[in-house]
Amino acid sequence: MLTILVGGFFGDEGKGKICAYLGLKDSPQLAVRTGSINAGHTVTYMGKQWKVRIIPSAFVNKSTKLALAPGALTSVDLLLNEAKETESLERLLIDEHVGIITQNEIEDERKDEYLMKVIGSTGQGVGYAEAKRILRKLRLAKDFIELRPYLSRIPDLVLDKLEKDETVLVEGTQGHYLSLYHGEYPYVTSRNTTSSGVLSELGIGPKYVDDILIVFKSYVTRVGEGPLEGEITWEEAEKMGISETATVTGRKRRSAPFNVKLAKEAIRISSATQVAITKIDALFKGAKGVREYEKLPREAKNWIDQIEAELKTPVTLIGTGEDALDTIDMRNEKIGR
Repeated sequence: MLTILVGGFFGDEGKGKICAYLGLKDSPQLAVRTGSINAGHTVTYMGKQWKVRIIPSAFVNKSTKLALAPGALTSVDLLLNEAKETESLERLLIDEHVGIITQNEIEDERKDEYLMKVIGSTGQGVGYAEAKRILRKLRLAKDFIELRPYLSRIPDLVLDKLEKDETVLVEGTQGHYLSLYHGEYPYVTSRNTTSSGVLSELGIGPKYVDDILIVFKSYVTRVGEGPLEGEITWEEAEKMGISETATVTGRKRRSAPFNVKLAKEAIRISSATQVAITKIDALFKGAKGVREYEKLPREAKNWIDQIEAELKTPVTLIGTGEDALDTIDMRNEKIGR
């Protein structure tokens, strides 16, 4: 069974938490990460917190093998250091076509005043590395001696797992409206962040996909420039308890209420089959840490029911706190799984 997980707004939706939960709950034999190091995913489990930028968030399940898809980008040092921090080096596999970011790409990107000042780039060298890949100038994982012990052909590995009826979880990055093709260009990232983009980076066809899980937060945030419908001030966000800072850059996130129109469009484009909504506890304080739907406050249940009716897609996972297991799982009730 193959599940793809994508973000539905502008990133920061809680994909790391949901991936960690699925890693623990479903025990996938393989978890694959797409995207690059300009997107951080926060994982909290049993009192410990990690801010990972390239290791799949399902690393918390120590029986799950971890992989980087051929379309991913990373730096060697960050990848190996993060693998050590998450105790996952011995189960890490890297496709030989993974692009490698070096200090050259980082410096070139940070010199680009248009990217840094107008677009609001994270300055991690990702955009420049993608451009060099297209120009066939980027070095790949197979070119680095220190990565050779971990090299594999990840598309073949994924297909082998699926042929054995094993479970594979594929983790996308950022969000629908940061997509190079579907966001408000030029205020976007350097890749397609929809389910089709994730599949392209993974390198297999759509017939293998069983579920596409799209993640929304109970409100909308974005980092950097670009439009944000219904945006509130930082002071208002603080009063509401929804003020946040970015995982990678530490920049303040801009905030707005949940946007049904944007959510509908993201579901449609990614052909999502399920919805996860995180941080319900930010809107409804009595929801914090609740792990059973019946124990949610009535107003939280009503809000979720209304959103589900408008989106016409089952809300199967509800995040109620930071810990990966602070999650209400409605998959059995909603889709029979």
